[in-house]
Amino acid sequence: MNLRQWGSLLLVLFLGACVPVMQSSQKANQVADEAMYQPIQYANSCKRGPALIVLPGQIKSNNATFREKISDNNIADFGELELGNANFGVLERTDIGPMLNEIKLAVSMGDPTALQKFKRGKFKSTRWFVTFDVLKAEKVAEASSGFDGNAAGKIFGALVGGKTGYVGNVAVSSTHMGDSAGIWIVGMRYKVVDASTTEQVSTGYYEQKMEVGKQGTSFLGVSGSESKMVTLDSLVQRLVQECVSDIDRKK
Repeated sequence: MNLRQWGSLLLVLFLGACVPVMQSSQKANQVADEAMYQPIQYANSCKRGPALIVLPGQIKSNNATFREKISDNNIADFGELELGNANFGVLERTDIGPMLNEIKLAVSMGDPTALQKFKRGKFKSTRWFVTFDVLKAEKVAEASSGFDGNAAGKIFGALVGGKTGYVGNVAVSSTHMGDSAGIWIVGMRYKVVDASTTEQVSTGYYEQKMEVGKQGTSFLGVSGSESKMVTLDSLVQRLVQECVSDIDRKK
């Protein structure tokens, strides 16, 4: 290979390395945009909803990864945000303070007499208690595939031989490709309870699927990778939005 040919090869490799680098920022921003908060317009947001308190729900999944990232208070915070956007009169849990656990216990026991002592001051007008419970959170499928050029490169080099075989061996051996994907399914139930009678006013259940994936390639020292994922936080918030949309329709 003469000097001009070597120069052309180096130029091709240089341009091949620069293009993925320039595209990396754009791809990373696209993935980040997918994971950002996406507000939705609630159908009856122009109509004022009743005063309510969002109680911390339960996470009934035993998945350790999910419990590491999501807490019941985290979900309740999302609930307060979305119910406020839907024009409900949301009372802050921080205003309840130590009474919160007692209220939650009274609601779960269905004891309306136990709630009467809390019905004073600003809480007198409270009409509903709302909870969001995660009933399912599991990784249901996982798959991966890949190609390692080491074996193919050695075979090529042995068959062809000489300088051409050596160059081909190096090029093919440097090729690596990988692809992996995992699917999460998370299911959420909401419950609306009458603050005076502890009777269940409304309930509903929604599921969403989340794909976590990664692709990577490498050839002659030029490598690239791309990840695709919506975080569990984003997935939970979108489930809360679905639940609140249903509550909003039933104002």
